[in-house]
Amino acid sequence: MRFTSFVSLAVLAGVAAAVPAASAPRDCSAEVARYNMERREARGLTKRTFYANMLNLTCVTAPETVLGDNYVENPPLITDITGGQPGVAFTVDIGVMNTATCKPLSDVTVELWGPNAVGEYGSFLRGAVQTASNGIAEFQTIFPGYTTGSANHLSILVHSSSSESSGVVHTGQLFFTDPWTNIIGQYTNYNLNKNSRMLNAADKNFAAANKNGFNSIIDIEDINDDWPEGIIGYITVGVNPTK
Repeated sequence: MRFTSFVSLAVLAGVAAAVPAASAPRDCSAEVARYNMERREARGLTKRTFYANMLNLTCVTAPETVLGDNYVENPPLITDITGGQPGVAFTVDIGVMNTATCKPLSDVTVELWGPNAVGEYGSFLRGAVQTASNGIAEFQTIFPGYTTGSANHLSILVHSSSSESSGVVHTGQLFFTDPWTNIIGQYTNYNLNKNSRMLNAADKNFAAANKNGFNSIIDIEDINDDWPEGIIGYITVGVNPTK
């Protein structure tokens, strides 16, 4: 999220007359901070992550990324997408924000999918959920294992309504800090992963997903200060449903 030459007044006036001024980015930090805190308080959890502050505090439209070869059309409408795959239990709390209004976006479809502990894709670990009135789509899955050729991530699609056949308004990838992937990568099942490890900085899709003030890294908390018992991840994804 933390990511000019001077010209004469006459030139500026000429440019202003010829080209409409671009609207300034909207600072919705207060709304998003309150929204995120309500989600945390509903779970009774305090913040215990690598970050000192909440992420994605401005109402910024998330950049688009490639869909990839692992997408499967019409995944099941299901919250628990674990499918019996072993790994660290992972609750993914995705808040969908309407960047045109800076308000949570209800009744849209969010698709989520990722690889298993050893970095393999399949019919497992994929599904779709409709956002509730608070704009939340929640999934039960496992922390993904890394794959060759990309930094560790989950993929999402956001549709403009509760129907999966409605237009896609966002194609994105959600990432993790390298330390989280390194730590969990040494755990049972994950330590059998034979793929080549790519760090975030080397992945062009990571760079694409973290432009224009958006932060695509999921904010993670461990449960009971013991991550093998499970983790919870939060992220707010800004979309423009009218595009």
